[in-house]
Amino acid sequence: MTETDSDTNWWRPDRPAIHADVPGSPVAFGGLVAFTAILLLTPQTLLPVLKTLRIALLAAGVSILAHMLDTTVRRQPIVRSRREIVIAFALLIWAAITIPFSYWPSGSVALLSDQFLKAVIFLWLIAALVTTRQRLRTFAWALVLCSIPLAIIGIQHFRSGEFLYTGVAGLKRIAGYSGLSGNPNDLALTLNLIIPIAGALVALSRGVLARSIAAGALLLSVTTVIVTFSRAGFLTLSAIGILSVIAFVKRRAPIAAAAIVAAALTVAPLLPAGYMERLSTITDFEADPTGSAQGRWTDYRVAARLVVANPIVGAGIGQDILALDRLRARATWRSIHNAYLEYAVDLGLPGLLLFLWLLVATFSSARRVESRASTEPSLRDLSLLASGVRIALAAFAVAAFFHPIAYQFYFFCVAGLAVALRNACVAELSAVSAEPR
Repeated sequence: MTETDSDTNWWRPDRPAIHADVPGSPVAFGGLVAFTAILLLTPQTLLPVLKTLRIALLAAGVSILAHMLDTTVRRQPIVRSRREIVIAFALLIWAAITIPFSYWPSGSVALLSDQFLKAVIFLWLIAALVTTRQRLRTFAWALVLCSIPLAIIGIQHFRSGEFLYTGVAGLKRIAGYSGLSGNPNDLALTLNLIIPIAGALVALSRGVLARSIAAGALLLSVTTVIVTFSRAGFLTLSAIGILSVIAFVKRRAPIAAAAIVAAALTVAPLLPAGYMERLSTITDFEADPTGSAQGRWTDYRVAARLVVANPIVGAGIGQDILALDRLRARATWRSIHNAYLEYAVDLGLPGLLLFLWLLVATFSSARRVESRASTEPSLRDLSLLASGVRIALAAFAVAAFFHPIAYQFYFFCVAGLAVALRNACVAELSAVSAEPR
């Protein structure tokens, strides 16, 4: 079986025996989980002494080195040519190719090396190391457990009145957490992407304690998304709710679907003061007292002009700010709040198309695992996790319209989980096919 055949036909119900990957180094996997926790919780902000130790770099380095050593000893390729990995590295290479044409080449080099390269490596590590059902569940639990302190801190900020200065009377936005969740919009995005994973763990967990923890994390995250007063967070959360209801209906679980609808109707009267007024500016731009809605709509039109003027190489990775400021009525030093336009302005239409291809490819992998695993009663947990990852990817697709997050870790983490689902499904189907009939 060729790698291409494996990538395109593994999911078919009538497949013969499938050869699964060896799980790989537990040290490498442990380093990946540690890196993910550090990425989300940023303990170095609480204990400054950890900054000198470079704990994130240390965890990632241990994971990479252990994986390289393990694959070398087993005479296995360090990077397997999975479709999603190939597309991700193609996107990374295209970003590097555009650097000589960048508005600010050194700035593009800095963003490529400091952020985008690390995000793509994160995707690769998840795809390379999360290769079994147990590792997939462990990684999913790591994400959900890390969401709990993020949500609690957000709620504490709201209850204690720790608000950011907005310049608008009556508009109160809570402070974020730190790192990836450093502002309320990013906090809402982080939690929204984990909510479907938490929902999957609620459904597949058997023990009362595990199910209670997952349900508690889910409820805390939903509450925190609301108190961030993030309009993009609300739209993304709404998409998650709608897709979850559809998923439960398809699974013939009407009680669960009805519970989501009932919860949404119950929460409506309990929303914080001013929340509905904030949401009304989603459609009525002129009613936004902060001016951000009007500014973003203007930026979308300016970005479209830039893409038409330079559709191939763009302005260079990370240079949408400089490109837009050249055409804005006044310089704002603000990135465009739309990841799709961010790719199109920075990397031209080839960059945008590569990203869309990667998004569709990972979504397709999650959907195929969900469908294939549903035919095997013993793989119910994989089907549920695949449903959660699929909804998380769809949630990101919605959120990407409102966030400048093209090169950050959010998408690449969930995309890595889609490849990990495929790994785990192949491993389990291999075990099933090897059993005596």
